[in-house]
Amino acid sequence: MKKAYVFPGQGSQFPGMGKDLYDSDSSAKALFEKANDILGFRITDTMFTGTEEELKQTKITQPAIFLHSVVLASVKSENFHPDMVAGHSLGEFSALVANKALSFEDALSLVYKRALAMQKACEINPSTMAAILNLDDKIVEDICAQITADGNIVVAANYNCPGQLVISGSNEGVNIACEKLKAAGAKRALLLPVGGAFHSPLMEPARVELEAAINSTKFSQPICPVYQNVTANAVSDPESIKKNLIAQLTAPVKWTQSVQQMVADGATQFIEVGPGKVLQGLVKKISAGAEAMSV
Repeated sequence: MKKAYVFPGQGSQFPGMGKDLYDSDSSAKALFEKANDILGFRITDTMFTGTEEELKQTKITQPAIFLHSVVLASVKSENFHPDMVAGHSLGEFSALVANKALSFEDALSLVYKRALAMQKACEINPSTMAAILNLDDKIVEDICAQITADGNIVVAANYNCPGQLVISGSNEGVNIACEKLKAAGAKRALLLPVGGAFHSPLMEPARVELEAAINSTKFSQPICPVYQNVTANAVSDPESIKKNLIAQLTAPVKWTQSVQQMVADGATQFIEVGPGKVLQGLVKKISAGAEAMSV
């Protein structure tokens, strides 16, 4: 039986996240305080007592979710023996700390730089995302490609599970796509409350900015493979991990394909580490026979 540890991305935050860990475990408290020092502000104040709105800011959301996941994994370290890891978008950084490819300090610095770069890219190009439900992936891809060819960028961005594909692009491109996809038979096309078009070509300014930071960061040989969003395959080579992590900002998140590959490679148990239970639900929709739970 192989255990796959999976780490959530943006959207799983909630007010009060991580406070129970901070209050009940001295090693967790030390990590939270170290994070406050690295970031140069008390992110724990916003995590523990901030509003939903405050937690939605990309520059807060990303380090907060990363921190919650990594602290949770460290607290459970006695029982933490992954055969493979994966993270959804931002969660890939948490996964890379879990498999020891990145240090906690370096990963947190990268996550914060990523968040700021993405926020900046969103301000340059006002943009959005939408979830498309119950429509064949190929139809979504083809309609998005046609709209992009006509001059309004929109692409398939998150392959979350069969029947749930998130699109990303300019406000105009996404709005046109939603209408066309509903006309093509989508059960729903829901605009998402996000700051911009993540995992699309509109994140190119952020990708360039993050590339320099990732290339100057030390990556080590991991203790187990990471199934990266860009390839959906097991990766253990540090240079390949870096390259995929850079490409991830403008490329789609192949979550469905990653879970399918993990199952094909022997994963029978998926353990979600972090706030929320989003990934457990997706895993069960992708592979009915897989066992999914929280840490």
